[in-house]
Amino acid sequence: MTQQPYDGGPYEGYDPYRQQQPHQAGQQTTPQAWPAQQGYDQSGYGQQPGYGQQPGYGQSGHDQSGYDPQLTQQWQGQTWETQVHAPVPSAEETAYLPAHGYAAPAAPHTPAATEAPAQAPAAAPATAGPAYGSATLAGNARITDAQRARLEGRSPIIEPGMQPAALTALLGLLLAGTAAVGSYALVLPLVVLQAVTAAGWFRLNGMWPARQGIALAFAGALTADVTLLVAGREHAPAAILGPLGVWILLTLVLQLRSHADPDERMYGLMATVAATALAVIATGYLGADPHATSVGAAAVAVAVLARALPLPTPASVVVALLAAAGAGIAVGGMTGLGPKGALVGAAAAGCALIGHRVASYDYPSRFVHFTAGVALPLSAAAPVVWLLGRALG
Repeated sequence: MTQQPYDGGPYEGYDPYRQQQPHQAGQQTTPQAWPAQQGYDQSGYGQQPGYGQQPGYGQSGHDQSGYDPQLTQQWQGQTWETQVHAPVPSAEETAYLPAHGYAAPAAPHTPAATEAPAQAPAAAPATAGPAYGSATLAGNARITDAQRARLEGRSPIIEPGMQPAALTALLGLLLAGTAAVGSYALVLPLVVLQAVTAAGWFRLNGMWPARQGIALAFAGALTADVTLLVAGREHAPAAILGPLGVWILLTLVLQLRSHADPDERMYGLMATVAATALAVIATGYLGADPHATSVGAAAVAVAVLARALPLPTPASVVVALLAAAGAGIAVGGMTGLGPKGALVGAAAAGCALIGHRVASYDYPSRFVHFTAGVALPLSAAAPVVWLLGRALG
């Protein structure tokens, strides 16, 4: 743009109103000069902060309803739009394409990336957000922690640790102490053990919430307790196996009446039956000889604490069995079993370690550790305590 009057040339500006408003005779149209001090950059490649404040624009003397040919600006060369505006990206460049699997999204093509591709990573950082897979009609199944551990070469078994072991030891000592007091005193910690057993087994199998199954298993355990208290220890097998059979039949009927998927019904049936069986057989502490109950519960408490020590697995198992046998001898001497308590303690500890192992399987959660990890060692040891107590008593 020049500051001299326009006298014609090959770059004649286009005036859309030239046909509607012809010039008067003797009247010459001159472009409005924009001095550099008013904010216009005369180089044609930019603008200063004063742009848009030219004289006459928006003033009372300007007829905004029409068009004033005196203020017509004639441009020469390239305009601001062709120099300042960035190119508009295409739809392909602006479309959002989610990442598939763990692959990083491709970077959009830019001149900077073409000139120096090694200056900065083209893909977004891994912590920017989760990766998404391809869409499916059934949805993408979430990989479990156990499956991820196996794929990464890690063990899917996590042992409960010292805190659940301490709770198991506390509950075992309560069982051992109340057994020496009487049957009705033993019922209190036994009911807690049965409730935690039912809830822990369902959570260990990944079924949560499962209030109906937990309530059903716990109700079966309470029925066995009441039946045994009424019938007496001499009728312990019938008092335990009778409610167990009735509750398994009730569970089967309820699952058959369910409207869930057949596979889901079978899975729920097996979980409910197992939880009911574990909760009911814990009644064996109530039906066993009180001395055997004290020895077995104390041996389980010592064995679980020894198993939680930071030792290699084979060494901790041996230490746990030896410690349980020693605890059996000690408690047996106080209760009248004498050296026979070593056998009861070692056998109870062996069953407790099996329950401990089950509670550690398949990458369990913290809730599993504080339910199944606490209750399963004691519940698994109840049948052998009842059997050996009856045989040795």
